[in-house]
Amino acid sequence: MSEIDLDTQTSNSSDDGEALAERCRLLGIEWLDKAPEIEQEIARLIEPDVAVRLRVIPIERENGHLLVAMADPLDVTAADEVGAIAGMTIRRVGLEADAFSDLMRGTYGTTAARMAESLAAESGMSSSTELEHNLDAIEAGDIHRMAEEPTLINLVNLLLLEAIQSRTSDVHIEPFESELKVKYRVDGVLSEQSPPPKHLQPALIGRIKIMAGMNIAERYVPQDGHITLRFEGRKVDIRVSTVPTLYGESVVMRILDKSSIQLQLKTLGMDQEHRDTMDTLISKPHGLVLVTGPTGSGKTTTLYACLSKLYDPRKKIITIEDPVEYELGGINQIPVNPKRGLTFAMGLRAILRQDPDVIFVGETRDAETIDIVIRSALTGHLVFSTLHTNDALSSIGRMIDMGAEPYLAASVLEGLLAQRLGRRLCPECMEWAPLSEDLSHRLTPDERDLLNGKMPVSNGCESCRNQGFYGRLGFFELIRVNSTLRAAIAESSSVAELKGALPDDFRTMRDDGIAKVARGETSIDEVLRATQDVDEA
Repeated sequence: MSEIDLDTQTSNSSDDGEALAERCRLLGIEWLDKAPEIEQEIARLIEPDVAVRLRVIPIERENGHLLVAMADPLDVTAADEVGAIAGMTIRRVGLEADAFSDLMRGTYGTTAARMAESLAAESGMSSSTELEHNLDAIEAGDIHRMAEEPTLINLVNLLLLEAIQSRTSDVHIEPFESELKVKYRVDGVLSEQSPPPKHLQPALIGRIKIMAGMNIAERYVPQDGHITLRFEGRKVDIRVSTVPTLYGESVVMRILDKSSIQLQLKTLGMDQEHRDTMDTLISKPHGLVLVTGPTGSGKTTTLYACLSKLYDPRKKIITIEDPVEYELGGINQIPVNPKRGLTFAMGLRAILRQDPDVIFVGETRDAETIDIVIRSALTGHLVFSTLHTNDALSSIGRMIDMGAEPYLAASVLEGLLAQRLGRRLCPECMEWAPLSEDLSHRLTPDERDLLNGKMPVSNGCESCRNQGFYGRLGFFELIRVNSTLRAAIAESSSVAELKGALPDDFRTMRDDGIAKVARGETSIDEVLRATQDVDEA
């Protein structure tokens, strides 16, 4: 599938911007590095959706000429269209990409929601109840025609642009009886956006399906697709999933922005003690290291960080994943494809014939996979994998439930890491406040002593878009399997007996989280929310 270039709708990379500026100067076109002051009366000469589509902003009227700031002053067609709309001769001025984006937002407050409203008003499409309840009656050809309208293309591009700029991990488009909801998941929390009109639903979803290479005519079965965007000089992958609901197709777009992934254990929030233990584990010549936690707890990212640190041209590293979320340089990555018979178990057997040194299995799901994983670790390979369990010790019971022999599990296990994700307090506006009474009652005496009557809070600022949080960090519990614990596993000991075999310095995820609260990195609420299922286990 070809890449879709959002830069053509938004901004150029820095290198392209410098080249464009130089070309403009050679042609005698003025180039500005800072945004000029403009009057709203002049800006209103061009409608917001036209300004976004053509990437132009009227800034001054002089002697019957209209001075127009442009992201690309060499776009003569756009200049001609603005001249025709304004009824004046156009004089072009170039403006640096970031300054242009800031001026556009400040002038028009252009958002996907505002553009959708403008598009709805111009579309002439009926928003009647009859249409809203008979979306299935619209033919696929009509949807395709609507989805190829330039303004609708810009609307979808702007929606994706806003999502990427706001660090959104997932975009949800949910159809209901009389409205179409759009939600962004930022730092693990969904927030509802201003919704586009309901009668734009067929065209909006149709456009997304076209971009993802999906069947636009099929609306009654789930579909999966993939979009590749080029944005500000970097590649952004988007996984698209649709499912039919009572009132149309629900769409979820998972944004995989490689530039935002943090492939260092320190930046993921792991402290020095845990990092030292992980360094010891990943330097083992063979054995099994398991990372556990629910979906969305950052397991794969942590293992990617381990693999990146482990990478050495003298080692053969192969992964099998469902799906491959990020491409890692120098590492062979295999995507699972059940439709063609490529399961974890089948792929793992093939991997063993590839002479690997290190193997990463995206998820251990069944008896066949756990059997091959254990045998791979027994035969001289270092194996990483993930499980869905509440805490680190529970993964031992899960392995045995899937058919692993206790003595085999004991012989291959080297480390168990459990983790959760919480939101990181914005460092720009974090401040200390007295420990509140209601939160104090939820803490243990040792935890209250650690906080010393204070807690970090954040009321929001411009840097975090008034959310009080910026990014996420992990809460970890890490077990290095020693001889005492290994013997207890081999004897099929109970969880209580296994806990008794843990070293004295073992810290739970909650302990790790409260320590981060004491350092002002996250809030008490985030730690309690993220670890409550472990406390209840």
